Amino acid sequence: MDVINQALEEALANKDKEDWTPVTVNVASATLCILTSETEEVLAECRVRFLSFMGVGKDVHMFAFILVEGPGDFICHMFWCEPNAAGLSEAVQAACMLRYQKCLDARPPNSGISCLPRPPADSVAHRVGSSVKKSVQNLLGSFKRSGSQTP
Repeated sequence: MDVINQALEEALANKDKEDWTPVTVNVASATLCILTSETEEVLAECRVRFLSFMGVGKDVHMFAFILVEGPGDFICHMFWCEPNAAGLSEAVQAACMLRYQKCLDARPPNSGISCLPRPPADSVAHRVGSSVKKSVQNLLGSFKRSGSQTP
């Protein structure tokens, strides 16, 4: 979080808000799509599986995430959100949780990938996991954030 806060502070110190590009961030289970608000031109399409870190800055309007672009190559996307970054943060977090759940679901049983066994289909853990997955999918379906700006 220290790295993101430092990047946010440097970006805010070196830019005038009038120079920022107003954007819309569409959050789906597999991708984050950053579009210009005026022309809806795609500025960036980020795969959720390559997000390495995200967080809300010291100011509740600031949100950023770090994306792995290649071996040792990272990019930080920063946003100024109105009225605050809570909605965007929650949507990205939900997408990450859903992506993680999909990875767990795709893992073949007894594959040796994890030392943790898959819960039996009739267990409480399995039913709760399925419920969480459905809730996250419903949450993502209801989120389409707009009005965000990026420095």
